[in-house]
Order: sequence, then C-alpha cells, then structure tokens
Amino acid sequence: MREIDRLTSEHYQIPSLQLMLAAAKACYQAIDSHFSNQLRGKKALIICGPGNNGGDGAALAFELHRAGMLVDVILLGTISQTRGDALANFQALQEIVNGDGDEPGTTAMTLVEWDGVANWETITPSGLEYDLVVDALFGTGLKRPLTGTFEEAVNYLNAFRRDREGAAPLIVSVDIPSGHNADMPSPIGPAVQADLTVTFTAPKLANVLPPASHLNGRLVVARIGSPVSLIEAAKPEFFVVEETDVRRWLRATRYTPDSFKNSHGHVLIVAGSRGYTGAAVLAGNAAMRSGAGLVTIATPASAQSTIDARVMPEVMTVALAETDRGAVSDEAVDHALGLATKADVLAIGPGLSAQDERTRRFVHSVVSQRRTPIVIDADGLNCLSPWPTDLQGSLQFPLILAPHQGEMLRLMGTTDKTMLQDRVAAVREFAIKHHVILVLKGSRSLIA
Repeated sequence: MREIDRLTSEHYQIPSLQLMLAAAKACYQAIDSHFSNQLRGKKALIICGPGNNGGDGAALAFELHRAGMLVDVILLGTISQTRGDALANFQALQEIVNGDGDEPGTTAMTLVEWDGVANWETITPSGLEYDLVVDALFGTGLKRPLTGTFEEAVNYLNAFRRDREGAAPLIVSVDIPSGHNADMPSPIGPAVQADLTVTFTAPKLANVLPPASHLNGRLVVARIGSPVSLIEAAKPEFFVVEETDVRRWLRATRYTPDSFKNSHGHVLIVAGSRGYTGAAVLAGNAAMRSGAGLVTIATPASAQSTIDARVMPEVMTVALAETDRGAVSDEAVDHALGLATKADVLAIGPGLSAQDERTRRFVHSVVSQRRTPIVIDADGLNCLSPWPTDLQGSLQFPLILAPHQGEMLRLMGTTDKTMLQDRVAAVREFAIKHHVILVLKGSRSLIA
C-alpha cells in the first residue's frame, strides 16, 4: 500500500498531502453517515500518534470542526516530533487553536501534546462525555507490540467502549485498529476494538482475516485517489469476495424466459447412511434452492425411504448398495459412476460415514474415475484423509474440497493446530500442490 501511495504521487501527480486529506474526508463521510448528518454540537476526541496515521487524525479534526463538532485532539508526542504531511496538518491545527491565522482561536477545538507517561485523567482536555472517539494512533507501519504510553492509550480507548452506556461514544479507527501488524491475521499485542474502521484504497490482511478482523467493527473501504490500475499492477494474490462478484454470478445463472430444468444443470449428491440422513436432506434441498434444475440424492438403500420422505418433492432419490452398517459400499462404484454420466456436477460426503474401509474405497474410486467436477465435503473428506498422493484435480474435472479446520488438519495428515496458524499459506500450498479448489470454512472462509 505504501508503494501504491508513492506511485500515485509520482505517476499521477497527486501530492501525498492530498491523499492524506482525502483519507480524512473519507473518515468524515463515514462518521457523518453514521450520525445521519447530525454532527453539529456533538463532541469528539481524536487520539493521534506521531506518524501519518496521526496526520490523518489531525486532518479529520478539521473536517469534524467544520461540521460544527466540539473536537479535542491528543497527540501522543510533540508536534516537533512529527514529520512531512503529518507535521503540516498538526501545525495548521495548532494555528486554528491558537488563533495565529486569519481566524481567532476557537474554544470548539483543543490540542494537547503529550510527551510522557500517560495519566489520562489529567491529559484529557475536558471532562466532556464524548459522542465520538477516534483512534488515529498507528496505521499500516506497525510491526511491534505497543508498549508504554501507546499501550495505555489503547487501554483508554477500549475502556470507553467497555464502560459506555448505549452506543456512545462511537469508536472509529483510521485505516486499521491500532495495535495490529497490517500483514498478520492475529493481533501482535494490545489492540483497539473499534465499532467502525475506515481503510483506504484496499483492505489489508488484518482488516479481513480473523481474529484481527473481529476488531474492525464495520469495515468501510474508501477510494482516496489511487487508480485501480496500480492495485492490479501490484499483482495481489489475495482477494475479498465483493458484492459485484456475487451479482456477476447471479446474472450468469439467472433464469430466463426460455429456461427449463435441463438448462440449469443436474446435481448428483452421494450422501447419507443409516441413521445419518439429515445432512443428505439439507444438501439436496440446498442444491435445489441454489438454482439447480435437477437434483438426485444417491444414498444407501436403508436410508432412501427416510430421505425421500423429508426432501423437497422436486428432489429425486436412488438407492445404492450398502455395507452391513448401512453405509455405501464399494460394490456401488459402477452404479454411482453410471448415475454421474447424467449429471453436470457431483457432490459427495455429507453423512456418508467414514468408518468402513469399503466406503473409503468407494469414495476414492468415484473421485479418481470422475467425468464431472466434484464437490467433496464432510465424510467424503474423511474418507480421503490424509489426502492421497495419486488424486489430483484438473481444469476439465476440478475437485472442490470444503473442509472445516479439523477436516483440513486430517487432510494434511496432522493433529498439530499450529499448522493452520497461517491459514492463507496453508490453503494456498495445499491447493497448488494437489491442483484442487480448496474452501477452508470458518468465520471468514478462504477459497484457494
């Protein structure tokens, strides 16, 4: 992001100070929207660090002051310690407070420089009850845990949230909640818990990956002037699914006046076992609700009548040869493959059971001999754990795996949870190695 900011100024003649002012304007707009354009007379506290994030906070103070808010600004450090664009903003802010410019000093804004160990009872400029508290301490440059005065500031901000009554004050973080390393999914130390985070140009890893992302509150991604072409030129390998992606998919799969069932595809689901029929029912109904034209559930013979009685009437069922435990048997391989010749996609695994070696052989055989894309979930994954070296996905017949964390560890052949400490690296490595599409489920699912 720093490189994109630099190139924006270098190649498009947009001064870095203008980007900072645009960032402040974006924060102001998000705050103004939250308060339904009713900022006049409300009270704000902005806590700034000495770097560019603090400079954003100083510029935001102008915007809020101009809207009629009473604004207190605390700079953890001195103005003389700031540099570049941040220095320019703090100097301009000081002129307004002191009345050194064309306008007289204003009691609607205060600025406190603090260069010492924080005693928040004495440095808070007033005893006002704030409607808004802004975290402008640190942005994307932080690499070490916060300590000393800065840690105290984080604790102070979080105390506002913990002790508040109702929704006030609103806690807003500029770019990223202070205390995060922007490139890591976990907080590296004490970090601010925000209600609203306004980040710029594109989200950072800590904005979107849990547990760090849980501290954002609501995330707003604001465009501040960097062209999209610069983001694309950086060749990112990590993307967030956005509303436009979903709309594109919905348009591609929508029903048209001449639609009929075969034009929307046939899903074959191999699922269920004796006593475990619910997952098969859920999968069949979900496939139908998602827009498939035809859905067939292939299930062990002893489970068929139960599933048939509970699924939507449009869903068809067919019986497969089973083991003495009521799970699908390897004797059903040819039958299942024959059914798959009439389908556009195969899903395998929910409620299937992975206790019997004959069931495991069935799953391996069907997957290895496939002639359609296959989605593998639940016991389908357990039947293939650890993932066999002879199974590889392909562009023609892709394999889509959908494990949760425990299933992912089994696919990797380990019980060591630290192997998923870097979830992005783990799913990327597995997907590339085995040529599969991997959906690691969780509070923020990852698709590699």
